[in-house]
Amino acid sequence: MRHIVACSAEPEPTFSRSTDVRGEHIFNPLEFDLAVLVLLASIFWVSTWIGGYFRPSGSKSSHRLEGEDREEFLFILGGTLTLLGLIIGFTFSMAVSRYDLRKQYEAEEANTIGTEYNRVDLLSPADASKAHMLLRTYLNQRVLHYETRSGRRLEEIDEQTGQLQTDLWSSVAGPAAAERTPINAIILTGMNEVLDSQGYAEAAAWNRVPLAAWSLLVIISIFCNFLVGYSLPGKRRFLSLILPIALSVSLFLIADIDSPRGGFIHVRPQNLERLAQALQPKQSQ
Repeated sequence: MRHIVACSAEPEPTFSRSTDVRGEHIFNPLEFDLAVLVLLASIFWVSTWIGGYFRPSGSKSSHRLEGEDREEFLFILGGTLTLLGLIIGFTFSMAVSRYDLRKQYEAEEANTIGTEYNRVDLLSPADASKAHMLLRTYLNQRVLHYETRSGRRLEEIDEQTGQLQTDLWSSVAGPAAAERTPINAIILTGMNEVLDSQGYAEAAAWNRVPLAAWSLLVIISIFCNFLVGYSLPGKRRFLSLILPIALSVSLFLIADIDSPRGGFIHVRPQNLERLAQALQPKQSQ
């Protein structure tokens, strides 16, 4: 009943259409996960090779650190690798939390659309039929928004979504302004939540791992590969491929999870799709 009390007195000023926060789609190199994998693997392998090149001259193939030099080197290597492991763990946690947030907002968006679809039944038959049609069309556009990978197609979908949001708001704002009742106020509130849920989902898609975190992760990885290359004798140089490959694959996975559209791991709009299927039989009414 909280919405009824807050909105019944002055429904029109109380509710406002959600702000369109889609904006422009900015180029992000991390969207190209395979390119990131190849580039990082190359950088890390070169760092390992440079580390081997700077081994003490005169016996690059057989020199081994001994005594205090070995202990100091192992201390530095162990500390650097530990720091790298912590940073990778924290960055992976950040990416997963953002992925879970995108899934959460997708589910909430489906819930708000489904709830509003039922609420508009309280309007007059003509207004309810119009709102139902617009909500089904809007729902299909939201499903396409999650599934498309083309930037140009995404811009078209977002443009159509913006127009549908305007039409949806008008479809309930008109009846609410003509007859200011608590029921119409609730319907208006529900439509505002539908529009807001799209903005929250878009904001979650933009919430990525900060560039500073990626920079620190790459820099520490380069240092670790350099130290590993420095410690390996020439006859075991094939071992220098292990750390670059492991690190590049790990960072590739983080970038894939953190990317809402690039790569292989995406938020599937399963809740929106299920809702679209549930509303399909009502389309013939």
